[in-house]
Amino acid sequence: MMDFIGGEILYFNKPLDWTSFDLVNKFRNKLSRKLKVKKIKVGHAGTLDPGATGVMIVCTGKATKRIEEFQYQTKEYVATMKLGETTPSFDLETEVDHTYPTAHITCDNVREALAAFVGEISQVPPVYSACKIDGKRAYKLARKGREVPLKAKTLVIDEVELLACDLPVIKIRVACSKGTYIRALARDIGIALSSGAHLIALERTRIGNVTLDMCMSPDRIDDFLEEITIKTISDEAI
Repeated sequence: MMDFIGGEILYFNKPLDWTSFDLVNKFRNKLSRKLKVKKIKVGHAGTLDPGATGVMIVCTGKATKRIEEFQYQTKEYVATMKLGETTPSFDLETEVDHTYPTAHITCDNVREALAAFVGEISQVPPVYSACKIDGKRAYKLARKGREVPLKAKTLVIDEVELLACDLPVIKIRVACSKGTYIRALARDIGIALSSGAHLIALERTRIGNVTLDMCMSPDRIDDFLEEITIKTISDEAI
């Protein structure tokens, strides 16, 4: 029996073009109707951009207190990057603004560059991010054409592996700490290769011990809620 008020932890595979809030909101609404309550706490651990897919941990009820615990666990991503081009957002959200040479880059060069990012590194977050400047989100300022001064943060990259090298496109696997922006890593890899780069696909494949094969598609929420036995509680008792 599942007790969503007492607290449950679920694993979802976030679809492409959904915001993290879209997924949480969809599940919360369906769960509220199933429980016949007006509201229930539902939150997620670790935001994914709309252009990214993969593992999202969703907590309900009293289990939302564990969100920070999950956020600090190691995350793993598979990222596809295109060398020789940059965008203001470091991904496909914005149009290409500059092009750079790539003829000098070999797959061996890429492997050498990636190795330099393993360990403790300093990273400046993307201007198109949720970082706050004077109480305002950086991406809101960036979209208005405002200058967005962001400070470098120290973080840890545990592993970087080159999965595919079909220049100018590369695919890598990254295991990293909380606060790592893979879009910013793409930017920095491009700079390290004396070129440019931006992210063209991103999938989060793991948070802690939670892997993609353990995750539910949002398309299965209705079936899932029908199949399980749920502990119910009156609206007034929440």
